[in-house]
Amino acid sequence: MNGPRVAIVHERFTCLAGSERVVEQLHALWPDAVIHSPLVDTAALPPGLARADVRCSSLQRLYRGGSGYAHLLPFLPAAVARLDLSGADVVITSHHAFANRVRRHAATPVVSYTHSPARWMWEPAFLAGEPGGTMGRAMLSAFARTQRGPDRAAARAAEVIVANSRHVAKRIRSWWGRDAVVVPPPVDVDLFTPSLDVAREPFFLFAGRLVPYKRPLVAVEAAKRAGVRLVVAGDGRMRAAVEAAARPGIDVVGYVNDVSLRDLYRRCQALVFPGEEDFGIVPVEAQACGAPVLARAVGGVLDSVIDGRTGRLYDPRGPTDEVDALAAAMRSFDAGSFDADVLRRHAEGFSREAFRARFAAAAAPAFARFGRPAGVEVA
Repeated sequence: MNGPRVAIVHERFTCLAGSERVVEQLHALWPDAVIHSPLVDTAALPPGLARADVRCSSLQRLYRGGSGYAHLLPFLPAAVARLDLSGADVVITSHHAFANRVRRHAATPVVSYTHSPARWMWEPAFLAGEPGGTMGRAMLSAFARTQRGPDRAAARAAEVIVANSRHVAKRIRSWWGRDAVVVPPPVDVDLFTPSLDVAREPFFLFAGRLVPYKRPLVAVEAAKRAGVRLVVAGDGRMRAAVEAAARPGIDVVGYVNDVSLRDLYRRCQALVFPGEEDFGIVPVEAQACGAPVLARAVGGVLDSVIDGRTGRLYDPRGPTDEVDALAAAMRSFDAGSFDADVLRRHAEGFSREAFRARFAAAAAPAFARFGRPAGVEVA
C-alpha cells in the first residue's frame, strides 16, 4: 500500500541558511513530498532540493529575489493560507512566522517544525534591533499586534509542535500555550571535521552574520580589553561598525565559504559566541572541527555546549558587564583543557542522520492513523 501523501510548507526561500537545511532533510525523509513556499529564489535552495517539486505562490510575481522581501511581509499570511494543499494527507511546516497558517482539510494533521515563534511579533523589545528606522519599527509593531491571535490559533491547530531547542520550547509554552518536542536542527558534520595536519593557533574566532543580535561588537571590544587576537568571519549591516572598532590583532575577514570557515574552526583556539540564538549551528560546526566554544550562557548553546567538556559558558551578569564578562573569560580560557575527540563525538549527535531519526519519531503521532512509519530513510 502507498504511504500517506506529504506536503512540506516553508516560510520563504529568500536566503540559504539553517532553516533551508532543515527543509532539505525533511525532503530526504519524504522524497516524494511537494514543497510549497510563497516566495522562492532558486539560489536559496540547498543542493538536496535541486530536483524537488518546489511550488511558489501568486505573491512570487512581486518578489524581486534575494533577501529583500520586507515589502511583502503583510501579504505573507494570506499567501500561506492560499497554498493548495488539497492533495496532502499530512502537512509538515517549517515555521518562522506564518507557515502554520496553512489551510487544509480538517482531518489533515499538521506537524510544525518551529525554528521560533516570531520574536518581532511577541517581544516588543526585540524590534529595537530591527532595521527600517523609527517609522518602520512602529509599523512592524502595529502589524505584530494584529498577528498574535492568528499565530496562537494556528499553533493550537497543529497536531505536533517540534522546537529546535529547549529555549524555543519555552517560548512556545509561554506564547502559544503548547508543549513541544525538542529536535535540534541538522548540522553537516561530514563537511566540518577536524584535521590532524592543522595546528591550533593563538586566536579566537567570531563567525556569523554581522547583525545586532549576534553581538559582534561585544566580541571585538572584549578581545581588545583582554589583549587577545580575534578573527571576525562574516558580513552584514554592522560590518562598517565592526571594522571601525577593530584594532591591530583583530582581523575582519568578511564572508568566507564553508571550506575556509572549516579551516578557521580547525586553527582557532576557540569560537566566541556572545549572542543569543534560538539554537545556533555555528557552535556545533566548531565542535565538529575540534574547537571548543566560549559562549554566553543563554539560548540554544545550553543544548549544544557542555560546560567544562566542550566549551565554557560564561554569565554576563548584566548588560553593562557583558564585555567585561567575555573579556575575563577570554583571558582565563585554557584551550589545552579540552579533548578534540570528545568535542567531535558530541557534535556527531547533531548530524543530519540524527535529525531525521528524531524528527520521524516526533512526527509519528500524525502518521499513526495510516499504519505506516513517519518517514522513509534515504542514503
